[in-house]
Amino acid sequence: MTTHLTPLFVLVGATLPLVVAALACNSADRDEQAEHVASAEDELPRRGRFSDFEATTERNTRNLLQRGQEIFRFDTFGDEQFWGGKLRLHESIAKVTPAQALELGLKVDADALPSRLRDKIARGQVDLDDPAVTLSLLQLDAILGVTGFFNARGKLISIGLQCAFCHSTVNDSVRPGIGTRLDGWANRDLDVGAIIATAPTLQPIVDLLPKVPAGITEAGVREVLLSWGPGKYDAELLLDGKAFQTDGETSLATLPPPDERTSAATLLPNAFDMGGVNEHTWTGNWGSVPYWNAFVAVTQLHGKGNFFDPRLNDPVKYPNAAATGIWNVVVDPKDDLVTSKLPALHFYQLALPAPKPEPGRDFNEEAAERGAKLFTGKAMCTGCHNKPLWTDAGWNLHTPEEMKIDAFQANRAPGNSYKTMNLAALFVRELGLFMKPKNKGRFYHDGRFATLLDVVRSYNERFDLGLDSGEKRDLVEYLKSL
Repeated sequence: MTTHLTPLFVLVGATLPLVVAALACNSADRDEQAEHVASAEDELPRRGRFSDFEATTERNTRNLLQRGQEIFRFDTFGDEQFWGGKLRLHESIAKVTPAQALELGLKVDADALPSRLRDKIARGQVDLDDPAVTLSLLQLDAILGVTGFFNARGKLISIGLQCAFCHSTVNDSVRPGIGTRLDGWANRDLDVGAIIATAPTLQPIVDLLPKVPAGITEAGVREVLLSWGPGKYDAELLLDGKAFQTDGETSLATLPPPDERTSAATLLPNAFDMGGVNEHTWTGNWGSVPYWNAFVAVTQLHGKGNFFDPRLNDPVKYPNAAATGIWNVVVDPKDDLVTSKLPALHFYQLALPAPKPEPGRDFNEEAAERGAKLFTGKAMCTGCHNKPLWTDAGWNLHTPEEMKIDAFQANRAPGNSYKTMNLAALFVRELGLFMKPKNKGRFYHDGRFATLLDVVRSYNERFDLGLDSGEKRDLVEYLKSL
């Protein structure tokens, strides 16, 4: 009996004097004491180590979500030292009118506006051709993904960019381009290249392209940026120097004539519905969401943080990355404005749900039911797109040969492969929700297909599916229902 009493007393939090007293008892006393302890065990609260772990987990969940949202919406990671300090982008932004900003695809968060100002904008009583209004919107933190830095006299002295710059839009509830924020929605109206091209100097970008064989000028960089168009961005330009694809690839060194150009930029992806998915970018083997967040924050936004990927130290595949050292960026821990924010940012992104279509409004229910049978049967879509992830469960990468398409963009990635895209919320692009009519549609990594029907037709031809015209339309309706 003695051998069982000591751990039992320790388990219920008995004090040392009680343990000693128990050990001094005779056998009968010990039995009586044990019964007393056993009955008391049900009454005493357990206060062992980590007894509040569940409550701590709940607090951590709330804190991560709130902090992640704040980072996603407002954190510049210190990148104002590049956009304002080096490119002097704030100088051109200060001259942009709200009308021009909206035309460039910038969005305004109506909830950040005082109600009186919001109502006046809705009634058309605010001069959207006045650059001073743009500065007021910046002071209110109302322009999605853009932070203005002002001095004590109210002069704009720098500008910084955030995740929300590319990966948030609004629901147009006040007027086109002004409404309630929708985090995670790719801003397909945003002309990133055109906005950057307005900077007074692009020499800092030229300096990041030292290995373009024939050299590149500011005018050449501006020409490339303007070629991207709305809803596109090239995250690999500073790595490999390839700006256009002609017969597979074309570098910045030899810009083809405008009518022969196919931009190397890809569509801005959504940042929602990423839970449970292996690879998240258009092309494969880049890494997890935290990897990509660090990559973008340090090498694309040019924030202050640490980043390491020795695969990019390849003078053949990534000559500019190898030459500039952006594959291995090291800052003092006390100056790192990125790394500590990766967990919360990741958590918030995983919490962002895909928008859901409305039956009858966004898709035809009867046609979608027929399309669902085609999706799992004749069209063989479930060979890669598994419900409810709508991508491969596990390894979701495929070679260009498997996909029967060109390898240009795949070969720019470390894994030389394409990702099986998540099909959720395709209806948003197909219907052009909250985007300019000219920017709706556009599917695949480079937007080569104008509509979902074009996508289905291509798969039907490439994989000899034998779908007739009615079946193709039914399949489109099902895709819109996801």
